[in-house]
Amino acid sequence: MVLALTHRSFAGRNNERLEFLGDAILNFVAGEALFERFPQAREGQLSRLRARLVKGETLAVLARGFGLGEYLRLGSGELKSGGFRRESILADALEALIGAIYLDAGMEAAKARVTAWLTSEIESLTLVDTNKDPKTRLQEFLQSRGCELPRYEVVDIQGEPHCRVFFVECEITLLNEKSRGQGVSRRIAEQVAAAAALIALGVENGHD
Repeated sequence: MVLALTHRSFAGRNNERLEFLGDAILNFVAGEALFERFPQAREGQLSRLRARLVKGETLAVLARGFGLGEYLRLGSGELKSGGFRRESILADALEALIGAIYLDAGMEAAKARVTAWLTSEIESLTLVDTNKDPKTRLQEFLQSRGCELPRYEVVDIQGEPHCRVFFVECEITLLNEKSRGQGVSRRIAEQVAAAAALIALGVENGHD
């Protein structure tokens, strides 16, 4: 596991090979999950959804969610420039960690961990406008009807600092009840809450 957290700026023996392996596992697990969740989806739709799941921004948010940056082994230059917060470094380290889990515990363990990390994000996805996330779609829907923008509030945070779960409520004027979402980051929880609001409004059903 130490090798998975070792950036190339720290040592010649670093996490780049594990990153390559983890990237392949991540793409496979994400692809399989989307294949099962969206049985009617076309190849192009599945590819776009997977790209959103495995992009650097999403991985960095997940990594920040359990404080991965605090454990990275970085060279002095990267430490001074705040490399432990950099999106690309965090995303690469997360992929390397997946590769290490696979080598240490096997494919089932790696698959289970990746699935747990991505569950909230996957649940927030729909095939309606696969190029826009739920928060964007909800905002555009409300704007098109002259309504106030949604209000998001973090109502609870559970778990240890390295494994937190955020609980968010989304309030909009068109619904009597607030929609709720949870995830390993505030951003993901907000996306899940927005997706729930779209379903409650009857705009989307979450599966087509």
